Parts: sequence; structure tokens; C-alpha cells
Amino acid sequence: MDRLTAAEVFVDLAASGSFTATAERLEMSRAMVTRHIKTLEDWLGARLLNRTTRSVTLTDAGNQCLTYCRQLLSTREALEISLSERRRQLTGKLRISSSMSFAHARLAASLAQFIRLNPGVEIELDVSDRAVDLVAERVDLVIRIASSPDPLLIGKPLIKVNSQLVASPEYLKQYSAPQHPRDLRQHLCLGYRHFNRNLWHLSKGGQNESVAVNCQLVANEATVLLKAAQAGSGIAQLPDYLLAEALKDGSLQRLLPDWTPRVMTAYALYSSREHMPVALRALIDHLSQSFS
Repeated sequence: MDRLTAAEVFVDLAASGSFTATAERLEMSRAMVTRHIKTLEDWLGARLLNRTTRSVTLTDAGNQCLTYCRQLLSTREALEISLSERRRQLTGKLRISSSMSFAHARLAASLAQFIRLNPGVEIELDVSDRAVDLVAERVDLVIRIASSPDPLLIGKPLIKVNSQLVASPEYLKQYSAPQHPRDLRQHLCLGYRHFNRNLWHLSKGGQNESVAVNCQLVANEATVLLKAAQAGSGIAQLPDYLLAEALKDGSLQRLLPDWTPRVMTAYALYSSREHMPVALRALIDHLSQSFS
């Protein structure tokens, strides 16, 4: 006979003090309750109950057994819940918006891994750097790089984004490389429309410099600025995740290496914590872990 069931019967009987009450609650016969208790007593080699015509009480061995039976049933319940959650597949469709550069360099691989782990989830990715109305456009999640998140949205930081100043060898043949941030005022610069467009902030140790730069080309997408810099159009301030290949092949060179542009953060932005889809919460946790 199942010892776990016997333990369950014993715990219920200890609470009810009645074979009849336990039989009714567990929807089994009184004789079956008696058999389960006998199974437990035979297994442990001890009498667990004092029985009279009017009451059922626990022996010393029964009190000791009750503690362990409760622990055993609690462990079983925790195990069942854990296995049930692992078996339950996430489902649903999620709409996400991200900039082209970040989606290409970092996000796509992480989303692919999430889909492999959760085949019941569909993801629609909108690659755009425009302002998105999450409610009107039914977008579940926006990934944006900024110095601070949109105050109207809930923002979870995913990863710090460092940047570098770069220019092509062709540009540097025509214009000497800057030796100090102030020298940037004399150069052609490439601006990002959504932040630091004409005012670049750099730091070195305890020194901070804010330099007004001349941007003859401004774009809302970092990959455009990357290509323009490689074509010799000017100095660009670009995120590290875009620069590895260009620095390796020599199409871009780092400038002012001792000076650090303002560090940005990639945020996962969503409209509300209330009634958040389980798949969306799982995706945010996945991205946070993946990027860390």
C-alpha cells in the first residue's frame, strides 16, 4: 500500500481525531482508513494511536511520526509544484521594439535562445528607433539605450553600454587627430539624434568636459553613423557593441582613448506590472540574465 497516502491519512486523522471524519474528508471507506494506519504502524514498527470508543489520540511515537509525515507531505507538494511549472510551457505572442543596431548586435541572438527554450511563444520584433506608444500600438516591450528611462514607463536596466570616439584613417589623413576633447570643436562630427546630438560629454579621472560639436550629419540609427564614419565623413561616438569588427579590420581608429564618453544603459521598458503576461515576465528575466 502507498506509504505517502498512508502518511496523508495519518496527518488528517491526527487533526480530525475521528476515523469516520477522515474517511468522509478523504472520500474513502472507514476500513480503508484503518488499513492505511496499520500499514504505517507496520512499516515503522510502532503504535501510533491510542483508540477508545470516543476518541483517538496520538502516542509518543505518533507525535514524533506526525512531525515527519508533515515534512514528507510538504516536500512532495513542493516537488509536484516545481515539476508542474517546468512542464508548463509558456505561450502567447509578444511584440517588441528595438533599435536596429542593438537588435542586430545583441538582441537577436538572445531572442533566438528564448524561442528555442519556449517554442510556444511567438515574437514580433519591430526594428525602429522612433518613439513608440506601447498601449496604442499594442507593443509589449521596448528596448532603448538611454542615460535614464522614460519616466512614464517601467524600466528594467539590462546592460551598461560604453561608447568610444572613432574616425576612419582617411579622415585622420585629412584632419589631425584630436588631442583633447576641446579639439573636437574643430572637427566634423556625426551626431545621434536622440541624445548627445551636439553636446558630447567626456570624462577622465575626476575631469569632466562637455563639448559643443559641429554635426554636419545627424541620424537616428547608430549603424548609419558607423557606415558614415567608415566612409570618412567625420568623428562618431559609437557603442562598443558595434565597433569590434571595425576596430579589428582598421576601418575605424579609436580617438582620445583616455577619455570616456557618458555611459548609457539598455533598458527594457513596459507600461505596467499589472496583469503582465507570464511570457513577458519570463522574457525580461531571460534578457537580464543573458546580457549579464
